Amino acid sequence: MSLVVQKYGGTSVGSVERIHSVAQRVIKTVQTGCSLVVVVSAMGKTTDGLVQLAQAISKNPNRREMDMLLSTGEQVSIALVSMALQELGQPAISLTGAQVGIVTETHHSRARILNIHIERIVRHLNEGKVVVVAGFQGISSLGDLEITTLGRGGSDTSAVALAAALGADRCEIYTDVPGILTTDPRLVPEAQLMEEITSDEMLELASLGAKVLHPRAVEIARNYGVPLVVLSSWTDDPGTKVISPAPQPRSLEGLEIARSVDAVEFDTDQAKVALLRAPDRPGVAARLFGEIAHQDLDVDLIIQSIHEGNTNDIAFTVSQGILKQAEAVADAIAPTLRTHNTAKPEEAEVMVERGIAKVSIAGAGMIGRPGIAAQMFATLASAEVNIQMISTSEVKVSCVIDAASCDKAIAALCQAFQVNCSPVRLPNTQQPGATLNSSSTHNSLRTGLPTSGQESLIFNKPAPTTPNSPPVRGIALDLNQARLAIRHVPDRPGMAAQLFGCLAEHNISVDMIIQSQRCRVINGIPTRDLAFTVSQVDAEAARMALQQEAPVLGCGEILLDPDIAKVSVVGAGMVGQPGVASRMFEALAQHQINIQMITTSEIKISCVVAKEQGVTALQAIHKAFGLAGNQKIHVPA
Repeated sequence: MSLVVQKYGGTSVGSVERIHSVAQRVIKTVQTGCSLVVVVSAMGKTTDGLVQLAQAISKNPNRREMDMLLSTGEQVSIALVSMALQELGQPAISLTGAQVGIVTETHHSRARILNIHIERIVRHLNEGKVVVVAGFQGISSLGDLEITTLGRGGSDTSAVALAAALGADRCEIYTDVPGILTTDPRLVPEAQLMEEITSDEMLELASLGAKVLHPRAVEIARNYGVPLVVLSSWTDDPGTKVISPAPQPRSLEGLEIARSVDAVEFDTDQAKVALLRAPDRPGVAARLFGEIAHQDLDVDLIIQSIHEGNTNDIAFTVSQGILKQAEAVADAIAPTLRTHNTAKPEEAEVMVERGIAKVSIAGAGMIGRPGIAAQMFATLASAEVNIQMISTSEVKVSCVIDAASCDKAIAALCQAFQVNCSPVRLPNTQQPGATLNSSSTHNSLRTGLPTSGQESLIFNKPAPTTPNSPPVRGIALDLNQARLAIRHVPDRPGMAAQLFGCLAEHNISVDMIIQSQRCRVINGIPTRDLAFTVSQVDAEAARMALQQEAPVLGCGEILLDPDIAKVSVVGAGMVGQPGVASRMFEALAQHQINIQMITTSEIKISCVVAKEQGVTALQAIHKAFGLAGNQKIHVPA
């Protein structure tokens, strides 16, 4: 008999009629011979109503009391769903998070799951009952047995964690859309349903604001290999499968307190091309990367820093084998790129650097945990490794460094993050230290810290999930970020570590981080600019914290811009497919949308644009990648 965990959100249980519909769907599943655990959220807007009640009583409600209050919403739902099942003749029992044995940290309103005691739930399943569980909540591991809540998306997290603990055959997430769509159907009605998506792609999309699944739930599914399906509560359509890799053996103790970083990766086959003082206007990035794509050249990292005056810098890395071709493209374009409306027009300058390497830390556990990037920067600073480029995604931080420093950087990062093995993709010759290319397909693991160039772990870009993987799976838009820029940061090891360590001390999570390529000498000291994005709710706190720290470190002014939008494309299929970036940039240029910042990872490209152009940017990019269809997705009110 297979075991299934189903989760129903607030919309799915938002009325008596919908609760009856859920009960009938549950019984239909039981009749197929499945044992069933059902996780439910609070009805409709119940949680919003409870928050409003609290705010009517107190301007700053106590977090503990908020958990006590908000946890009642799910208790109403589980009792009603259980009654509806019993009324239809199906034995059922409702259990709170505490009763089902979900044990968490004592961090009210944002607790992570430590473990789940499954004995009671297994006993009820063996009795033939459907177990209806309150999502979003648990109980602390301390003697006081405090009621805790898991934060936004907590019911998704509850469901996938229960599926992992029970060894369920699958976890089904029922929502108000037919599955995972190529973008937000409220902004693009022609958004299309995906049949499947990898957990890595879903992690990026979820972290970028796709609300159909919470990143913590995807992280658990990925770590424990839980088969995950997202379906509609209103139809019997098959929905979208989230495909996870075969998991490594992992203890269920500390279920959500896994290491934040599970791999240290590097690539020594890198060279950098930078276009300095490029005009800050629409179409420049599209022109550069369009020509690079026309030459069929594959680019790895791309960064564009904040503007200085009416110019900015664009830098990218390529494999050393195609550096001459990439340099030739940049050299040909540079003379045509001149600034306008200045007394002395400037021509863009090409800068090339060969002796570089890319080092990265990767792990789904870094999502929502401030300080991970700062720890990486501090580790490199302690090893006296200077950072030349920074590029981030939700699950990876990459730094470009001098190639001669690569071994000591890897050794330091492995030690700092307690990583004893990392993915290795070996060429057919299997010679230690050999440079890899995108055709290498053999995967293996090598254990132990690197001690020399001949023993270093080798990292190469991940292969697409299937030979026919689309270059882009989905598009995401985040309108809730702000950008901060720190001018004239001294260009020496440790500066990024101190600045982002300061933010981590204030519990501020940073998203995009970009270091400018242009070096400006101030009072005899070479400096660069640093820019990053944070949630709008943290922006002012971040500015104030840095305002105190910057003068001590010798930095310049702090600039805050709350009126930005971040639009991103995600797809494992973009690996080894030149032209993805140029297509994205060209779509923006055609709508006269200026790109203010660019950052990339292996499976994601993100651009910062003006906030008022965010929705237009999303729609333009979605159309450019052919993701729009003829059928419009209906989203219930």
